[in-house]
Amino acid sequence: MTVFVLERRRSTPSRLLGEPGPSDSQLLEMLRVASRVPDHGALAPFRFLRVAGDARAQLGDRLAARKLELEPGCDEGVLAKERGRFVAAPVVVIVIGCYQTPHKIPAIEQQLTAGCVCFSLLQIAQAMGFGAQWLTAWAAYDPVIAGQLGLADSEAVVGFIHIGTARESVGERPRPDVLERLKDWHP
Repeated sequence: MTVFVLERRRSTPSRLLGEPGPSDSQLLEMLRVASRVPDHGALAPFRFLRVAGDARAQLGDRLAARKLELEPGCDEGVLAKERGRFVAAPVVVIVIGCYQTPHKIPAIEQQLTAGCVCFSLLQIAQAMGFGAQWLTAWAAYDPVIAGQLGLADSEAVVGFIHIGTARESVGERPRPDVLERLKDWHP
């Protein structure tokens, strides 16, 4: 029986990722391969921001400052979590959806293409021997953070893809039973 590579795919929690991360050439190869996704209209409705080195902690500091603006009474534990959000993995790739609206290609199809890029990036990272996790959380949807990242009004964070070397193995989690989810349509 053939075992598919995707059967072994799993996310490695970002807190379990460490050095080494992908080299510049490895990351470019990951992004090149991850960009080979279904794309109705060939719009390429995505782009990438790399967050590495000291920029990871600086982005965390901005998240903590913004969190304090949003929740003035939050405790230091909450702020510490925000400061540390991007520091474990050596590289975080922010996948940004770049949507053309109005356009004959519906926005949902453009969003799905950008989402496929995130999933493909997870797959290629694992195939190259790295661990990865796709995260969003509140910062992905916050307009102030979007402005600090340099996003245009027609853009949105689709995912923060954390990439590094897994410091621990990750076990399997329960998966959906496809027989329970499959129905036949009859006219």
